[in-house]
Amino acid sequence: MKTVLTIAGSDSSGGAGIQADIKTMTMNGVYAMSAITALTAQNTTGVRAIRETEPDFLKQQLDAVFEDIFPDSVKIGMVSSGELISVIADRLRFYGAKNIVADPVMVASSGMALIKTEAIAALTQKLFPIATLVTPNIPEAEALSGTVIKSKDDMFYGAKIIGDKYGCAVLLKGGHSINDANDLLYADGEYRWFEGRRIDNPNTHGTGCTLSAAIASNLAKGYALTEAVERAKEYISGALSAGLNLGQGSGPLMHNFSLNDRH
Repeated sequence: MKTVLTIAGSDSSGGAGIQADIKTMTMNGVYAMSAITALTAQNTTGVRAIRETEPDFLKQQLDAVFEDIFPDSVKIGMVSSGELISVIADRLRFYGAKNIVADPVMVASSGMALIKTEAIAALTQKLFPIATLVTPNIPEAEALSGTVIKSKDDMFYGAKIIGDKYGCAVLLKGGHSINDANDLLYADGEYRWFEGRRIDNPNTHGTGCTLSAAIASNLAKGYALTEAVERAKEYISGALSAGLNLGQGSGPLMHNFSLNDRH
């Protein structure tokens, strides 16, 4: 069985972050491991509190995984400080990690900031250059590219700015009302659209985490980047279509799929 390491925060409601990643990886037939960057107190309606992992303890988690079960791919989610980002970049370089998918988690759906301002520079300068793929949503891509994204043409421009500046492939997710959940991949100077359909389901807490974790799972299994993305898109569409409503809020849902994050 192929192995995947998720480096992200813990979601106490089980909907996003580490919990969503592990569920997704398991459903995609890979062995999931984790290194926790933060504990959060949250549910489907918002984040109440965040407690960061100490940098040395994060290093110990990463060393423990790489020294025993070397991951075939790595997914990086919520990392809130520059110190933690530096630890991650250092250890991934040290071990020669491959198939790295970075999901730049910046703001919760409730509006709460999930990354410190100073950490954004560390994220782009230290993690993006070693990433195989970066998966921003529209608001994140606007922050990373310094542009306003309101159309498909804007998506082309924003993805190119991020990819060319940081030397990584970019999957720009178009689910924020620009189109019917069509995502744009910019890799090696070429563009490719991955069509999706907007599913009438309010329970979408966790879809961003789930998509990036599914891509990492497919890369671990040896699929090329474009096919890994395509298979992940099919998985998330199936999850949303099959989802059950849980709880009183916008509600995470699980029905043989994991689907929870901040988008």
